[in-house]
Amino acid sequence: MPFSFRVTRGGSLRAALMLGSSLFAAVPAAAGQAPVDQVAGAAPQTPPETVVIQGQRPEDFKVDVPSLSKLTQPLVDIPQAVDIISNQELQDRATASLNDALKSVPGISLGAGEFSFQGNVPTIRGFVARTDLFLDGIRDFGNYYRDSFNLNQIEVLQGPSSVLFGRGSTGGVINQASKFPDLEETLDANVQLGSDQTRRTTLDWNKPLASLGDSAAVRINAMGHEAKVPGRDVVEVKRYGFAPSLALGFGMPTRLTAAYFHQGAEDIPDYGLPWFGSAPAPVPRKNFYGFDSDHLDTTADIGTVKVEHDLAPTLILHNQLRYGYYTRDFRISEPIITAPLNTPLDQIDVSRNIWTGDSVESMLWDQADVTAHFDTGRIQHALVAGVEGGLEKSKPNFFNSSGVPTVQLLAPDPHQPFVGTTFPRFSDDTKGTSFAAYVLDTLTFNERWEFTAALRWDYFKADYKAVRYSTTTPGLIVGTDNFVRIDRMPSYRGALVYKPERNGSIYFSYGTSFNPSAESLNLIVNARGFSTSNAFLAPEKNQTFELGTKWNVLDGALALSASVFRLEKLNARVPSVTNPGFNELSGKQRVDGFDLHATGRITERWQIDAGYTYLDSHVVDAPACAQAVPPACSAAPIGSPLINSPKNGFSVFTEYRLAQRFEVGGGANYQSSRLAQNVPPIKMVPGYWTFDAMAKFDFNENWSLQLNVNNIFDKYYFEQLHPFHVVPGAGRVALITLNFRM
Repeated sequence: MPFSFRVTRGGSLRAALMLGSSLFAAVPAAAGQAPVDQVAGAAPQTPPETVVIQGQRPEDFKVDVPSLSKLTQPLVDIPQAVDIISNQELQDRATASLNDALKSVPGISLGAGEFSFQGNVPTIRGFVARTDLFLDGIRDFGNYYRDSFNLNQIEVLQGPSSVLFGRGSTGGVINQASKFPDLEETLDANVQLGSDQTRRTTLDWNKPLASLGDSAAVRINAMGHEAKVPGRDVVEVKRYGFAPSLALGFGMPTRLTAAYFHQGAEDIPDYGLPWFGSAPAPVPRKNFYGFDSDHLDTTADIGTVKVEHDLAPTLILHNQLRYGYYTRDFRISEPIITAPLNTPLDQIDVSRNIWTGDSVESMLWDQADVTAHFDTGRIQHALVAGVEGGLEKSKPNFFNSSGVPTVQLLAPDPHQPFVGTTFPRFSDDTKGTSFAAYVLDTLTFNERWEFTAALRWDYFKADYKAVRYSTTTPGLIVGTDNFVRIDRMPSYRGALVYKPERNGSIYFSYGTSFNPSAESLNLIVNARGFSTSNAFLAPEKNQTFELGTKWNVLDGALALSASVFRLEKLNARVPSVTNPGFNELSGKQRVDGFDLHATGRITERWQIDAGYTYLDSHVVDAPACAQAVPPACSAAPIGSPLINSPKNGFSVFTEYRLAQRFEVGGGANYQSSRLAQNVPPIKMVPGYWTFDAMAKFDFNENWSLQLNVNNIFDKYYFEQLHPFHVVPGAGRVALITLNFRM
């Protein structure tokens, strides 16, 4: 059911919208008020002293306004496919991690960790987005598995978006929007127990600071999580987090927010099962081929200061300064089968590739922009112009091990002590220096037509130093690398929006993005041999064409969207024909597809989040070596599907309130078959369905009890893919959560 609130100080409409996204005052809406998408489209030069904004109540799945200040329009008028997972949906689905949350976005599939990196590895519309994870609009590139305890919503912007975010974003980006203070005193505490020794507790406490007047508040979020992985032996997840924030100046010309985020983890990591030929080894899901002393210990510490200042009623200055510091220490066992395909399973021994290392990543970043609403004649403008940049550093050390015993394929013993000799293999020190300037302008010609134009220019310098060690004589340095690469790249976006009605839009957009060789602050291409075959290459270039429509129906309660798109990588890196061991920019890849999405309330008692994505991905052009028989190099031949790109993806989660205090829900996820490797030997996993269920009982206004059963039928499927190992999805898990809200 809609609600409204008032911004009683004059200011730009964008300021009102942004404040509205965080202040959910449960005041019944007056009849006849325009929904948020109708208010936002006008962007008047001189807004009224009191702005009334109507949206959805906090327990809704539907979100009307993005958190990013660079996006000046409501979602219904943004000419790009944008999926937003609300905090309420995260809670109702008992979602504890970013990976779990992303399963509800059909255009996303998950990859597994490598030797050189761990953490979340999503693929969006057919292209890896490991370095396209953002936190409140600034890159979050640490190698850690992200928890959802401090997230207000998760925004997936599909399609190239370098004009908004800089390097990367081939298939899209994932922006995590943090929880920040507001002026309502609330307490939300949860205790969760479940099968597989799941124990989780979270706290979300927000309090206005009366001692500082009516314009300050503090918010504290905390989390502790410990669990085994359903259906897997040995694997264990332990996380803890703390995120305090302070906001000053609500309703004032100058507003400041200071936030700190800490997350630590002490996991027993999982590199899953070995491949046997073109398929995962046919063994029970529970089989674990590592050691119970394996570990993955990570920390993330992020401090942010945000300032907003009203230079004029229609002119707002934003500045966001961040320092991030990430650490990682790991020893992980990767199972490998080298036996011939005709070997009986009970005679196969599995080798353990032992990946050991540590790393420190850090960043200092500043982002400043101004949002202006003004008119030129009869044309209304919503313009954002700014600059951003900073320094990013990555210093990993990698080690190899020899003399590690094998383990039986059918009867692995993870409890034997780790033995073997561990020695230095590789270390590097990469510094990335970035600067960018950008401008985005949405021009409103009349109530029917809008045009968005955007331009960004990026400077990215990668200073890469590395030391290589002998594989036979421990500690012996056998080579060094010292590369400096500077890329200067423009990015563009243009979009035309037609609004046949005020609650809907039809759009056509074109956008570009680019991928530098050192995009991930790492020039390692092949962690098996630490090759740097991309070191001297210019960035890959990408473009997308998208035609779509968005509608808010049922009095604004339900959002419907559909789009068709073509995404192209115009100069993909592929193995060189003339220079073995190095890559060249002579490939071309394409993804054609469409997606459908519905989010919101069908009736007062019934809400839904459902989506379907179709991806037709393939290699369009490849070097001559890929067309030889047998292939003379490792490039995928023309026509090959892209890796980890399921042709069909579907997700739905729905809830229905049977009575005033009782609610039931359920969901399903489907992904069709995917490739982990598209060069011989082809490696593929089959498609799968999983089903979930939920029930919630409200004892009163403060207390509720929630039951979730995920993967009800205990489906054995493969979720995270890598060319050398494959990680099964979690088995059936039952979770009981006691919620307290005040």
